[in-house]
Amino acid sequence: MRGPAKFLIYALLFGGAAVFILPFAWMLSTALKPLDQTLAQPPEWLARRYEARLGGRLQEVLPGALVTEPSLWARVRGVAQPVVLAAASVRGGAWQPAAGLAVPVQVLKPIPGSATAPWREVSDLSGGQKDVVPAASVSSHVSLRWGNFPRAVRAMRRFPRYLANTLVLCVLNVVGTVLSSALVAYGFSRLEWRWRDPLFGLLLATMMIPFPVVMVPLYGLFRWLGWIGTLRPLWVGSFCASAFNVFLLRQFFRTIPRDLSEAARIDGCGEFRIFWQIILPLCRPALVVVALFTFMGTWNDFLGPLIYLTDERDFTLALGLRAMQTTGSGGIEWNYMMAASTLVILPVITLFLVAQRSFIEGIALTGTKA
Repeated sequence: MRGPAKFLIYALLFGGAAVFILPFAWMLSTALKPLDQTLAQPPEWLARRYEARLGGRLQEVLPGALVTEPSLWARVRGVAQPVVLAAASVRGGAWQPAAGLAVPVQVLKPIPGSATAPWREVSDLSGGQKDVVPAASVSSHVSLRWGNFPRAVRAMRRFPRYLANTLVLCVLNVVGTVLSSALVAYGFSRLEWRWRDPLFGLLLATMMIPFPVVMVPLYGLFRWLGWIGTLRPLWVGSFCASAFNVFLLRQFFRTIPRDLSEAARIDGCGEFRIFWQIILPLCRPALVVVALFTFMGTWNDFLGPLIYLTDERDFTLALGLRAMQTTGSGGIEWNYMMAASTLVILPVITLFLVAQRSFIEGIALTGTKA
């Protein structure tokens, strides 16, 4: 491959990687910000700490709007906190916001703001004390709020319970999917029997059926079994092999020389022993791929738990995040929300990095004929 073509391919790969990693980077950045900076305009990537002299001492403050024209810092009757008023709207100790209206005000100080030397509204962290100071006197530096992560765990209330439910479902689904899919794939790839290929084609055809088509019948079946409100609908089905995983493992099983199976049969091994002691150990990369896909699908599943779970004690992490959005009356605290989301996806990223070599090997070798 020539230099320009190779450079173009690498540029496209790096560009695609940047596009996919950008949302995660913004989520992590938001998780490390105070609440007032999560929706600030213009947005900033890194959390900052602002300090100014307020109440006679230097302290951390919340920055407000810039004042870029001559104004007055005044108390308006009926308003608890001082406000910035246009200088031209205050006459004779009264604020005149509109024709025919005059509200008494107490001018605290003039603000000689301009476009080149603006002033800025600041308040303490509780918002109880406010002032207007020259914008140049407000200092700032990067300050990441790592404490948002433990606060996010507390904000999710039952985080340990959600984590335990999710891990139980992941383990059961991984075990059920790997065992059932490997067993069915062995039958379709290593055994000769009538109608094998047509039935395999029928199995692959089920991949074209979207989940919403079978969602209502499945719900009716689980309701008839009395499983609604339990974890069973979310893991029992994993012991019935899925078409995609069977296809993936079947292609890998076909790369293993049949001479190994024939030699084992001559030594007196049965089919299950050949499957368990010879074929499965040789298929570890493909099994890792299936296990990883299953783990990620179960860990991130939102629709299944939403349909079948009714008790909050049985919720998974995905439903816990959703519940976190609806609790409280003060609006969504996006910094804690993003911190909790980061904690939820970190195990998936860590697992992929640990199993990366086996995952890539399993994908690369699947379908190559020995």
